[in-house]
Amino acid sequence: MIRKLASVAAIALALSAAWARAQQAPAAPAAPPAVPGYTMPSTQMWDMAAPGGEIYRIFVSYPGPDIKPPEGGFPVLYVLDGNAMFAGFAEARRIQEGTDVGKAIIVGVGYPGDAAYDIRRIYDYTGGPVPPPWDVALAKVRYGGWDKFLDFLTGPLRTEIGKRFPINPARQALFGHSLGGLFAAHTLFTRPAAFHAIVAASPSLFWHDREMLKEERDFVAGLQSGKIARVARLMIVAGDRDETALERWDPESWARRMEPLSAYGLRSRFALYQGEVHITVPSRSVTDTLRFAFTWP
Repeated sequence: MIRKLASVAAIALALSAAWARAQQAPAAPAAPPAVPGYTMPSTQMWDMAAPGGEIYRIFVSYPGPDIKPPEGGFPVLYVLDGNAMFAGFAEARRIQEGTDVGKAIIVGVGYPGDAAYDIRRIYDYTGGPVPPPWDVALAKVRYGGWDKFLDFLTGPLRTEIGKRFPINPARQALFGHSLGGLFAAHTLFTRPAAFHAIVAASPSLFWHDREMLKEERDFVAGLQSGKIARVARLMIVAGDRDETALERWDPESWARRMEPLSAYGLRSRFALYQGEVHITVPSRSVTDTLRFAFTWP
């Protein structure tokens, strides 16, 4: 019993000493006041509902007040995966406002939230089931909404941008990477006049292998027969270190197949970026894309 009381007393003394030291210790410094996060100059952001109720986050970079729109209005570049891609394109445009590249508007199309990529992109950028081997991991993911999404891009969103800024309806360009590049290819094949310029970066053409080849054959036949009167110009880019072999092979093969169509009105170019992997291709392509989209004609 005596030992037990001694033990309790020792603990009490230790706690008392600790309390005394705490009273003598200097107070912890106050936390610095919170500061607002960085906001990019000459930008706007809002959430917009598509006709089906889907919510998209829209990012816009626009010329400063001293920049007068060119005759016909500002050209526009729509950048898919806006959460990940918009900032790079916006800043590259802003620092070149003294050139044609800067006298334009960038529209990033993304999703609410801070994630760089949203799983909803699989629905928006594809037209059919998820192919193997991804079909196991993504078995429950929605797919097949690319035409619905294309309707939103070329309809309500384009109309809204036109209400807010003086834009040129004839100079609307599109940039997509990976599955966004697949979507860009689908756009060219099925609505060849919807944009005046299309950039497909490391396009995942293998995602809908046979379907994309059929769309391509129909597109080629339409051009060669004269049924397609107007067509966007096309730039395809890829990295020589793209992790997926098909994303290295397919863009080069596709570019070679498109070259002969210059005789039927399709202007196209291809760039292979040395040392770039799949995820770094978009950053490397920013300046090339802006020049391709915005340099007249």
